[in-house]
Amino acid sequence: MSADIKRKIPERQCVGCRERKSKFDLIRIVRLPENGGIELDRTGKKSGRGAYICPKKECLRLARKRLASTLECEIPDEIFGKLEKEIENA
Repeated sequence: MSADIKRKIPERQCVGCRERKSKFDLIRIVRLPENGGIELDRTGKKSGRGAYICPKKECLRLARKRLASTLECEIPDEIFGKLEKEIENA
């Protein structure tokens, strides 16, 4: 393989603003298949249904309404608390 070939950067859509961005710039929230629990996935490798949001407060505000339908389950308030802390530290 030649060094001139560029790797394709995977893109995902933010649940809040609906913009497509590099998945490495977004925060992933995943519904785990074993117990249906919701977690933040910092590695992007956990198994389960995932959703992505931008690390912006406005996107989190918009995503609050859409995350439950995207992940097909209720999102506990503690997950939104963790997301707020993650965004503040970003």
